[in-house]
Amino acid sequence: MPNFLDSIKNNLSRKTSSGSKKASMYEAESSKGAPPSDTLTADAPPPYSAAQPTNPFSSLAPGNVRSGHSPAPSLASVSTPEDKYAFLSSFDTIFLIDDSSSMYGSRWKEVGAVLEAITPICTDHDSDGIDVYFLNHRSRASNPSGTAQGGYYGVTSSKTVTDLFKKLGPSGGTPTGHRLDELLTPYLEKLERAHDPASVKPVNIIVITDGAASDDPESIIVRCAGKLDKLDALPYQVGIQFFQVGHDRSATEDLADLDDGLAKRGVRDMVDTVTWDSQSLVGQKSLTADAILKVVLGAVVRRLDRKKTTNTGRSMT
Repeated sequence: MPNFLDSIKNNLSRKTSSGSKKASMYEAESSKGAPPSDTLTADAPPPYSAAQPTNPFSSLAPGNVRSGHSPAPSLASVSTPEDKYAFLSSFDTIFLIDDSSSMYGSRWKEVGAVLEAITPICTDHDSDGIDVYFLNHRSRASNPSGTAQGGYYGVTSSKTVTDLFKKLGPSGGTPTGHRLDELLTPYLEKLERAHDPASVKPVNIIVITDGAASDDPESIIVRCAGKLDKLDALPYQVGIQFFQVGHDRSATEDLADLDDGLAKRGVRDMVDTVTWDSQSLVGQKSLTADAILKVVLGAVVRRLDRKKTTNTGRSMT
């Protein structure tokens, strides 16, 4: 199997000459037309649209082509001194955003700012960019094979995220379980069809929400975990991370209950829940890109460690 660390170093050497130029372009783009965060007001977001007859973000729908599968990660290579988020190149990163009515105002702006910051980090490691879905809103973009309908695919630009959050606005309920089911089903079908399941790129689904789900995400996750076990999928094949935005106590308790409920059912380790009072967010007033990626990295390392201890006689690298 190719040495993952060597591939990371090669990628880094290729990016060195263009990295500073990318950063300066991003800073210049951010400074034009984007008000400082401390000057943002709580004005109502633009009118919400449940569906769009055409896709106004055509750059988000590159078609049904995805880049090739990256080398499998190892404990030694998921984070290096040169690149602490090297693991991103071996995973597809999917965001599921709560756009229910309770997200109106500062919470909506906070999530938009987080995605603006995290997009270039992910894109530097994976030219596919990130996929963005909402609980209620559906785009009309054509979905690549093995992905759910109604998303924004291959997002690589912070400006695209800015435009997206300006155009859309919170409205509706919190059908977290239903939307997770829609995201997971085509991916699991793709995994099942694959002659070699290891050829299907692992995914991290990052759910950002402010409240309790109106349905039952726990049963959806349990069913997914059972399917992955049946397929003998890698411990890190699917990771789901729930992050709370806002300081609503009932939402904190609901996410804690989800975490506890899954533990009691004895399902595979594939879910992390991070609430506003979690250790990873101590001292922070809001959710940040760095906080999210640190949690996802920790989850990847933990699952790789589990793979190492359970797969005796099989090399990790």
